[in-house]
Amino acid sequence: MKILITGCNGQVGNSLVKLLSSMLTVEFLAVDHKQLDITDGPAVIKLVNEFKPDVIVNAAAYTSVDKAEQEIELSYAINRDGPLFLAQASNMVCASLIHISTDYVFDGNKNGEYEELDVPRARSVYGASKLAGEEAVIKECNRAVVIRTSWVFSEFGNNFVKTMLALSKRQNSIMVVDDQIGGPTYAGDLANEIVKISELIYLNKNFPFGIYHYSGFPYVTWYEFADTIFDIAAVYQIIQEKPSLNPIKTNLYPAVAKRPKNSCLSMDKIENTLSIRPSNWKVGLERVLLNLRVPNESNRN
Repeated sequence: MKILITGCNGQVGNSLVKLLSSMLTVEFLAVDHKQLDITDGPAVIKLVNEFKPDVIVNAAAYTSVDKAEQEIELSYAINRDGPLFLAQASNMVCASLIHISTDYVFDGNKNGEYEELDVPRARSVYGASKLAGEEAVIKECNRAVVIRTSWVFSEFGNNFVKTMLALSKRQNSIMVVDDQIGGPTYAGDLANEIVKISELIYLNKNFPFGIYHYSGFPYVTWYEFADTIFDIAAVYQIIQEKPSLNPIKTNLYPAVAKRPKNSCLSMDKIENTLSIRPSNWKVGLERVLLNLRVPNESNRN
C-alpha cells in the first residue's frame, strides 16, 4: 500500500510519519507545504501522478483560528481549495482520500453529542473554510473519508498541553475557560486510526466512505483538561508546583474568533461501522508528558 501524507510537519502528520516509519508493508511519501503547496493545483496533480498513491491523507490545514478572521483568502485557499485539488488528483489515479476536518464546522449550540448528519453551522472563518473543504472533497471524490476531530494535542507542534506547561513556568495563577466542552484527541491515536482506515480501504472494495467523527473521551471542559494536565505533570515532576487554576467564562476571555461551546462528537458511527473506539485521551496525555519530560531531563545532565 502506498500512502501520500500532506502537512507532515503538523501534529497528525508527524504522528503518521512516526507510525508509518515502523511499518514494512507501507510505502509512504510525506510532504510539508514547502515540498507541496496544496493550493497549487498543477503541482498537486503532478506529484500525485508521479507517486500514484493508493491513499492520500490530507493533514494540511490553516489552523490559526483567530488569524483566519483577517486572513480569509489564505484560510479558504488552504482549507477549501487545497482539499479540492487533492480530491481531483485522487480521482485521476483512482486513489482514496482521507481528509481531516474539525468540530468547528458546528456552532456548538446543540444539547448533546453532534452526529455526522447534524447540519453544520460554522461560527468562524476557520470553521467555515474547513466546512467548505469538506463539501468540496465529498462532492468531488466518491472515495473520500472525512474525519472530524477536536482539541488535538501531541508531542509535536503547538497545542493546549504545551501552552499550559509554558504558562505554568511564568505564572502562579492561570485562567482557563470552563464553559466549553469537548473531547481532547491524542494525535498519535488519530494517526493509528487513519492507518487502520487506510488498510480497510485498501482491502475492502465496498468500504463505506463518508463522514466520520473521532475524538477523545471522556468529554471535559478546557478547565478540567488543564487540571488533569497539571496533575499528571506534577506526578512526573515536569512541573515543581501545580499552579492555581481559575475558571473563566468564554465571554470574558479575549478571542477574535467565536468558539463552539459544545464540541462533543458522537462516535457511534465510526465504532459501529469500522469498530474504531474513542481515544482515551488521559492515556495519550501521559504519553505526551513522558515524551516531553525526556529532553528536560537530558538538559539537566
